[in-house]
Amino acid sequence: MTQPESLSQLLNGRRAAIDATLPAAGFVVGWLAAGQSIWAGAGVAVVAAIGVSIWRLRRREKPRAVLIGLLGVCVAALIALRTGRAEDFFLLQLLSNAASALAWAVSIVIRWPLLGLVVGGVLGQRTRWRRDPALLRSYGRASWVWVLQYVVRLAVFLPLYAAGQVVALGVARVALTWPLVAACLAVSWWVIRRTLPPGHPGLRHPVTPAEPVPHRGP
Repeated sequence: MTQPESLSQLLNGRRAAIDATLPAAGFVVGWLAAGQSIWAGAGVAVVAAIGVSIWRLRRREKPRAVLIGLLGVCVAALIALRTGRAEDFFLLQLLSNAASALAWAVSIVIRWPLLGLVVGGVLGQRTRWRRDPALLRSYGRASWVWVLQYVVRLAVFLPLYAAGQVVALGVARVALTWPLVAACLAVSWWVIRRTLPPGHPGLRHPVTPAEPVPHRGP
């Protein structure tokens, strides 16, 4: 396999994961600093999200993706304000992880692994990678790593949410974002490299049935 990038480089996993933790950390800090005031926590979280959004727009990221991130924080803050329970700020994150685990698992079962769709979209291949049996198989196996990532988060978040542990939820959000995403990217990349056959030209070059794998022998 010849392409030099890792999945982390292709998907900008580190930057996106770090950005996602700032509003959650801001909520906990504001909540604690103001004597467990949900209004203060929500205000700090939204301000942090706006700051992240401005920074992302200045880096010429897609406005739609930036808006979705900002909207998610605003909805999480409104849920907590509506219920009067600080832990409910993390409810949307909990539900999204459950939905993501289900969606990734279903995508593998129906042979449209989401990892292939994401990477194929980034590389401008659309669904051409699906016509490569080796890539389809590798993306399917590597996508199980992503399912496990969401299951791990749920296993940690659910007990903390049920116990109303706001600070612990904030710490878990940070700890299980960038470090877990980094591990997920590394392991799924390892799975892809291990499962693609020798001589396969890599993610950037799907091999369709009409395109034999290039011979790289002497």
